[in-house]
Amino acid sequence: MYQDRIELTSKDILEKDFKIDTRGYRPQEVDRFLDIVIKDYDEMVAIIKELSTEKKDLLEENAELKKEIRNLRTKLDVISENEGATGANADLLRRLSNLEKIIYGKE
Repeated sequence: MYQDRIELTSKDILEKDFKIDTRGYRPQEVDRFLDIVIKDYDEMVAIIKELSTEKKDLLEENAELKKEIRNLRTKLDVISENEGATGANADLLRRLSNLEKIIYGKE
């Protein structure tokens, strides 16, 4: 995933040879430092893999939650429409009852 953006691998760092000059660095110090760099580099790669996995899981969960929200909104719209119809039905029943009272003289 990130390999096309990262130039060095931990193996490249480990196998790097420096030319020794008469007044150059101490090879042991350079090796110790590069060992630390390799360890940190490997840890960074592991962290990136963990975060990529976590990101993938979160994106999947997010997609599922969005789907659930769409379904719930659809159900809410259906319920709202039915409540409107139920209210209209109740109003019609009241009107019929009033008309029956008027027509048949029932109270």
